[in-house]
Amino acid sequence: MSGPVVDNAVPTGNSSVAIPTDISGQILDLDEDDDLEVFSKDMTLTEGSSFSASMQTSPASMINQYKFEEEEEDASTKDIFVTVDNPESLVTAIETYITYRVVTKTTRSEFDASEFEVRRRYQDFLWLKGRLEEAHPTLIVHPLPEKFVMKGMVERFNEDFIETRRKALHRFLNKIAEHPIFSSTEDFKIFLTAGELTSHKKQGPGFLSRMGETVKAVAATVRGVRNRPEEFTDMQEYVEAFSQKISSLDKVTQRIVREQKEYLEELKECGPMYTLWSQSEEELAEPLTSMASCLDSCCKETEDRVKQINDHLIPALHEYVLCTETLKAVLRRRDNIQADFEAKTEALATKKADRDTMRDELDKTEDRLEWANNALKSDWTRWQKVMRTDLRSAFIDTAERNVSYYEKCLAVWESFLHSQRTDAEGNAKDDCS
Repeated sequence: MSGPVVDNAVPTGNSSVAIPTDISGQILDLDEDDDLEVFSKDMTLTEGSSFSASMQTSPASMINQYKFEEEEEDASTKDIFVTVDNPESLVTAIETYITYRVVTKTTRSEFDASEFEVRRRYQDFLWLKGRLEEAHPTLIVHPLPEKFVMKGMVERFNEDFIETRRKALHRFLNKIAEHPIFSSTEDFKIFLTAGELTSHKKQGPGFLSRMGETVKAVAATVRGVRNRPEEFTDMQEYVEAFSQKISSLDKVTQRIVREQKEYLEELKECGPMYTLWSQSEEELAEPLTSMASCLDSCCKETEDRVKQINDHLIPALHEYVLCTETLKAVLRRRDNIQADFEAKTEALATKKADRDTMRDELDKTEDRLEWANNALKSDWTRWQKVMRTDLRSAFIDTAERNVSYYEKCLAVWESFLHSQRTDAEGNAKDDCS
């Protein structure tokens, strides 16, 4: 994991929307399970011959056909590709942290070269996310993985945790790269190309400025909005319902994986027991050995299945658990802008002095509110489309792997049954003769 840290950019080439139908009712209504271990929130911000015949049109092939029909975007339309890889540990006098290599390939004219390579740490990703949210408060920034983990999860510098985080950071940057507005921002370009970010980070809002914005946000929340448009109330209700459903699915899926791992450990003990038994039962040696072999084969398939759920389905579900927090924050920021507009409108109606100045401020606030509303409505529709594509893909992949898992295990046990029936028929003929 350790190695030299490359911290310089390396150029290597030349240079009103309707709310979709609420799907919350289509998801199982599951109870919360308080004893499940989940990630903490980051506060900063898948009879013999008759079965074979029925499987001629395999469910797996049907799923593959469905996936093919669902493809909607050709990779040739992309003009920027970002990869996050090669994590390295860096130890200083005061801290130990991980940096990741970020490689960008692009054909965009605003870049000075076609390829860049930089190293970034988690705090740098947080900086980018914060800058995008500050500049576009009602656009939906894809969530980052959490900064901390709870008990029962892997340690911070465990290889599995580092790899899980790397995948999440890779996904975060690619979501930004696919966004029609975020991908064209100067902050994103700086993140991908600048040798170091220290000087750019200093240009951000100061502590007092951020505190001022926080005070204004709290005041606006307390005051509330009087006439929130119905479509944004619908959004809030959708997010609350979606949050409950996806959180429950996330927790239940983690519980399933935990129970499947326990089952796998017990299953691994069965094979050796049959093998030992076969050594003391000469007449049963062959079927006992076959049982052990079948169990070993099923262990391997079960292990692969658990890994798929753990590596693919759980991250997809948990990613959208974090998305719900992002959506709630975006809706709060939209309400804050409307509350500010309503406060200025009220002040203009009651105050006689500086009416011209206040009118100018009100006009600017009204324009800001209109832009914020339109931006959110547009990005909301886009987010829902992406969310449904992501989750559909995760569910289809899980279904396909589950079908494959059960087909392989069934084939193992069918083979065992066939061998035992053949032996039984042979023994019966010998007895008759």
